[in-house]
Amino acid sequence: MPVRPSRVRRLRTRKAVGNAALTGAAIVLAVGYVAVQKTVTLVVEGEPEVVRTMSANVGELLDTEGVVIGSGDVVTPPEATPLSDGMTVQVDHFAEGFVAPARGVGVWVMDGVPGPLGSNAARSTEMMFSAGYPAGRSEVVAARVVVMGKDHDVLTNAPSVGKLLSAMGIEPDRWDRVQPSPKTPLQRNMQVRFTAIDYRINEVEVPIPFTTYTSRSNDVAPSEVQMVRAGVNGLMLERYEVKLVNGEPYTRTLLSREVVREAVAAKRIIGRERAVPTTDHETQVGEASWYSFAPGDGLTAAHPWLPFGTVVRVTNIANGNSVTVEINDRGPFGGRIIDLSEEAFASIAHLGEGVCQVRLVW
Repeated sequence: MPVRPSRVRRLRTRKAVGNAALTGAAIVLAVGYVAVQKTVTLVVEGEPEVVRTMSANVGELLDTEGVVIGSGDVVTPPEATPLSDGMTVQVDHFAEGFVAPARGVGVWVMDGVPGPLGSNAARSTEMMFSAGYPAGRSEVVAARVVVMGKDHDVLTNAPSVGKLLSAMGIEPDRWDRVQPSPKTPLQRNMQVRFTAIDYRINEVEVPIPFTTYTSRSNDVAPSEVQMVRAGVNGLMLERYEVKLVNGEPYTRTLLSREVVREAVAAKRIIGRERAVPTTDHETQVGEASWYSFAPGDGLTAAHPWLPFGTVVRVTNIANGNSVTVEINDRGPFGGRIIDLSEEAFASIAHLGEGVCQVRLVW
């Protein structure tokens, strides 16, 4: 006949079954915990961190990790996205007031978004615009636009370089330079350069110096100068074409010159020198030179030793031209016999000769 288990054996059996049940429940809970917990990579401002979490979506993860999201910040993927194991969540903090343009506003451009942040925002905005809206172009790209030498980092949905510039209020004319050409399709991280070219006509007033006419008269004391008419400068108008690059002068080309007012020559009379005595005169032959800083006015000269006030007839031996001068200075020293004023030398020889062979009579 069967043997009934004792009371001790029955208690041991019940205890073993209870422990097995508890162990099984613990294993089920542990498996469930492991199944719910996820490992994700959270990247905030470029700093990655591996996080183990039981959050259901991106928003709960950010709340759990204490990440505060501002109105202009961009979260990729969006906060309502369910979390999955191995997912990467990226948060980029933008300046306050950064708001992606609404769908359906046409071509737009947003200035002041730095390169790396612009690329991330472009990716996020593209996802936001393209999801659920299959019609039309929705790609958003980050680009650098150099306008008249100034850099602009922008986000835009413009399909081409020309549309981008138009959205920025820039309408190039036929002189301006755009690189690449306005018809070029816009691509990510493209650099666009706009150089403003302009042409203007400038007018410049240029004075025309007057000349002086000199005549000689016996009615005026020797070496005295009388002004008959004062000289007046003329005026000439010059026209230039100026090429401006980004508002700054680059080249200048002369187009024309026009005399607006003729110069009026000055007139003066210089008294003739008294004649050299015909008797008891002395002569000297040698080289004569000239100098422009002779003291006084008119026909004067410097001699090494003749008394001041001596009137000397100077004759160019080569051509026979003569001039009468008054000695009022000392020189020259070094071989030449007389140093004539510029006007006196010009009466007997060309100034370019510098020196000439002369005969002095006094």
